[in-house]
Amino acid sequence: MRPLSAAEIRGCLANTSKGEAQRLTLPGPPEQLAWPDLDFLGWRDAKAPGRAYLVTPLGSTVVGLALSATVPPRSLMRSNMCGFCHTLHDAASIALFAARLAGAAGRAGNTAGMYACTDLACSLYVRELRKPFLPQPPESLTPQERVARLRQKVTAFVTHVLDADPTGSRPAA
Repeated sequence: MRPLSAAEIRGCLANTSKGEAQRLTLPGPPEQLAWPDLDFLGWRDAKAPGRAYLVTPLGSTVVGLALSATVPPRSLMRSNMCGFCHTLHDAASIALFAARLAGAAGRAGNTAGMYACTDLACSLYVRELRKPFLPQPPESLTPQERVARLRQKVTAFVTHVLDADPTGSRPAA
């Protein structure tokens, strides 16, 4: 992913108001993020744990989504798999992230959701730069194929959220 400035991150959020985008807490100074290792930028808002953000390339532009996040159960006895990176985690390390749909569907309160790593560090898990707590089942895909699958899953989720408006109009980025 190409490096983004704080203004670019705040400006690309498709399902928030400008005021909400200005109030969000960034994951850190953009110049200190490990951009070469990221397929998307995902983070939980440190000041509002029920809020999360996902910023990803989409075609020739960058699109971001504000997400609401569930508080995961505190069970280490159950496991679940991330819908983006297919990493197996204990139940406490997977959360449901929901994004308000675009257009009339979103104004009516409709959302799309995905179970994903609570830290949204999927890019690091597929590159084995971060190790999950649980042992992982063997996988036949190469690291490059896992990265491609992650990108496809994130793109499909973001596209679904943006294209949910039956009129075909996209929100201003």
